[in-house]
Amino acid sequence: MPSIPQPLVPDDDGSTDAAVAATLAAHAEGRADVGDVIAVLGRARLLVPVVALLTESEIGAHGLKQEKESEMALPKLVGKDGREAVIAFTGVEAMIRWRRDARPIQVTGAQVCQAALHEGAAAVVLDVAGPIPFVLEGGAVHTMAAMDRPAGQIADTLAGAGVSVTRLAPAPQTPARRRFRWRRKASS
Repeated sequence: MPSIPQPLVPDDDGSTDAAVAATLAAHAEGRADVGDVIAVLGRARLLVPVVALLTESEIGAHGLKQEKESEMALPKLVGKDGREAVIAFTGVEAMIRWRRDARPIQVTGAQVCQAALHEGAAAVVLDVAGPIPFVLEGGAVHTMAAMDRPAGQIADTLAGAGVSVTRLAPAPQTPARRRFRWRRKASS
């Protein structure tokens, strides 16, 4: 029997996380960089929209066209250059600015970026209709997508995606030098 998954945040009221809003505002003002945004999005709940798409219609008893079948879909944006982007929102208010009939699904930042990579999208657009739109693309999408993996796999995943990765290792342990308590006599 199929089960309905539990939401990420069961008592979620749909509002934007204060830390996310503050970091996006700081980025828009030039006081935060993409790394700051990625860090805060890695800990935040985001929302992806699901919308109904009419797949088949019919003429009803009153002579009017009516819905016969529809499917739920995750919409994507297509840029002027043909590149696609998955959209996500920081809260319900931002989603309503974009489209009132969209239904929110709770996701993590990593899940949104994984979906974008799976769909072949070049970017993730956050809060496309405002209040502060933000675009993750290239290495930032790969970084966010890797954030829910075990720490040992993150660098390999990013390096495989063409992201520059610096690996730091502990300094090799050198044996302690034996020190003597006496001093050598100076020769005269």
